[in-house]
Amino acid sequence: MREFLHGAALLGRGFSFWRRRPGAMALGLLPAAIVGALLLTGLIALAVNLPALTASVTPFAEGWPGLWAGVIRIAAGTAMLGGALVIVAVSFTAATLVVGEPFYERIWRAVEREAGDPPQDSTYGFWRGVGDAVALVARGVGVALLAGLTGLVPVVGGALGAIVGVTLTGWLLADELSSRALSARGIPAPQRRRLLRAHRARALGFGVATQLCFLVPLGAVASMPAAVAGSTLLARSLLAENSTAAAGHRPVDPRVERDGPGRSARIGS
Repeated sequence: MREFLHGAALLGRGFSFWRRRPGAMALGLLPAAIVGALLLTGLIALAVNLPALTASVTPFAEGWPGLWAGVIRIAAGTAMLGGALVIVAVSFTAATLVVGEPFYERIWRAVEREAGDPPQDSTYGFWRGVGDAVALVARGVGVALLAGLTGLVPVVGGALGAIVGVTLTGWLLADELSSRALSARGIPAPQRRRLLRAHRARALGFGVATQLCFLVPLGAVASMPAAVAGSTLLARSLLAENSTAAAGHRPVDPRVERDGPGRSARIGS
């Protein structure tokens, strides 16, 4: 739980950059607002047509008693809405990062410079961003299907599907948002994911906190610049932890074990 809260706190530290870098953070609102408006329009259209859609996918419930027909249709509607929210969250992140590449690169560089020891100049690249966006949406569709199927479980399906959706979407967001800072250090995708899995609770804490902010009305737009800043801090914290762990497992000089540190120093000199 401590690591989970540590990850969530990194998003809070991302919000603190509004005070230190207000110009760069404000620019990050523009692409988020454009993409958010488009996706919100689609989500509203889905909500308006949800009763008709649930009736069309549950024709077998037509002859059922009113109570049971209502239960199955509520479950189906909840599953569809939950799946749509997952797809909207990952699509928003993917599209916003592509559209706002220059703005978010500016935020990332500002955080790296302030934190110290920034990586060498590197460009993430438009087409690389597009490829990552497509992969993120594809994985998001898989999560949406899983959350939707979980939501069909009677009685507890709605709550269980929401938990599954938020948790798995949070993991996807942590992976995607931290990819820029890790890729800039020459870390390929498989190694990035191994690093996240090694610190699963911290990554989930950051991702789940981000996803919960995205679910608040207008929260996705307001949170996106902070999520970019916070994910940079997340990546740096994971690398620092990994370096510390590696240093702790360095092989000990046998002369130190045998003769003690003073004797070893004299031999080395």
